[in-house]
Amino acid sequence: MPGNSIGKLFRVSTWGESHGKALGVLIDGCPSGIDLSENDLQEELNRRKPVGVSGTTRLEEDKAEILSGVFEGKTTGSPISIVVFNKNARSKDYANIKEIYRPGHADYTYEQKYAVRDYRGGGRASGRETVARVMAGAVAYKLLKKSKILIIGHTIQIGNVIADKFQAKEIENNELKCADKVATVKMLNLIETVKKENDSIGGIIEIVIKNVPTGLGEPVFDKLDADLSKAIMSIGGVKGISIGAGFDTALMKGSENNDEYVIRNGKVRTLSNNAGGILGGISSGEDIVLRIAVKAPASIGITQKSVNSRGKTVDFKIEGRHDVCIVPRVIPVVKSMAAIIIADHLLRQRAIQE
Repeated sequence: MPGNSIGKLFRVSTWGESHGKALGVLIDGCPSGIDLSENDLQEELNRRKPVGVSGTTRLEEDKAEILSGVFEGKTTGSPISIVVFNKNARSKDYANIKEIYRPGHADYTYEQKYAVRDYRGGGRASGRETVARVMAGAVAYKLLKKSKILIIGHTIQIGNVIADKFQAKEIENNELKCADKVATVKMLNLIETVKKENDSIGGIIEIVIKNVPTGLGEPVFDKLDADLSKAIMSIGGVKGISIGAGFDTALMKGSENNDEYVIRNGKVRTLSNNAGGILGGISSGEDIVLRIAVKAPASIGITQKSVNSRGKTVDFKIEGRHDVCIVPRVIPVVKSMAAIIIADHLLRQRAIQE
């Protein structure tokens, strides 16, 4: 089956290509009576737009249009269809490399799978596809808000620069969405240096999901952490994910890794959160903590070696408009995918208990 959909009860399907006429999403299973407007969608889409030194100069309006599923400002319970039209694509930038397999891109693998490839900006494999995910995430947020579930996303590392402090108010005060003011300056300086070198750089994002009720997740193959991992790993550019203490657990003894239980304000809680809010694939009520590794953008302005579709070795340079660092733009996408999964499992849990 084509892998263009995700979710069981809150079902999301995306469509569209980077340089096609439009991109869109179909959301099935959203409950009725939820306040939803195009302004809600626009707020999230604006967070995904490129800004400052790290972003591409391709500036799309990304104006969302709701085609169905909403009447007089409220969801009707029928499928919600939303579209965004591409208005600033420049396909000519790719004409001279349409036969070349770009290193780090999906050109070769897509051509091997389908025997045909949309070379304009990567087609379906482009990061532009995430526009549809962010629109679906905006709908999921409205559902989660009714349960007071909050998702925080911020940059904790760019290259070798690591954030040491967390001040929530700083996240929206800088283009990198970093909660450490001092580290942000160092990160921006690093990105500026990399940009002058016509290169690119990656980093790490942290996502914290607060107020998740206990009991979300379906053993054995639909565990909450498994579904979150699949959803986030499906984002282009994401190369790794850890939950809670993550890879550090390999260095811990059981006595160090175990989260001991206590009673706090009449509820069962843990003294630590190495499990990252999920045990046995089911939410524990603690914060769900995820860390996501994002690779450096593959499109760089340095001459590279490759081969073309005729089997000839070539030296080439990628032209066009590209991001130096996509980490801040990936944050709203990761948050959206997390929101979609939590919304889906929230509905599944309600079906069990009600």
